[in-house]
Amino acid sequence: MGKFAQGKYALKNQHKYVGTSDPHYRSSWEFAFMKACDEHPSIHHWASESIKIPYKCPVTNRSTVYVPDFFIVYTDKDSKKHAEIVEIKPSNHQLLEKVGKNPVNQIQYVKNMAKWEAAHAWAKQKGIRFRVVNEHDLFHQGSKRK
Repeated sequence: MGKFAQGKYALKNQHKYVGTSDPHYRSSWEFAFMKACDEHPSIHHWASESIKIPYKCPVTNRSTVYVPDFFIVYTDKDSKKHAEIVEIKPSNHQLLEKVGKNPVNQIQYVKNMAKWEAAHAWAKQKGIRFRVVNEHDLFHQGSKRK
């Protein structure tokens, strides 16, 4: 995970942060995303772990809560404003064939799919978007992937 494994993020633009508690990163990828949110001029507001989405865990069959990593409000290249819920997750956690035969990874995959399905539905109800961002999205080189 590198030298930014976890810690409290020091805000440079406090007026942009709309979270209810101080932002804490749990990986170098979350740190990189927080830095981009804090410093990028197109991002107007952002929060870390500020939304709670109810869902039923398929492993335990119990109702619980999913807390996505980020909420952001930004303006795109056409000057249109968007709001999104963003989860930071490695690409190998998003595809069943990449999870492998490890039962722990398979269980986490099943939980993630349930969380993300609930998040998509919740976001759609609110008229916003949910997406999972991976290392290819965070660290792409050159033109943006389609």
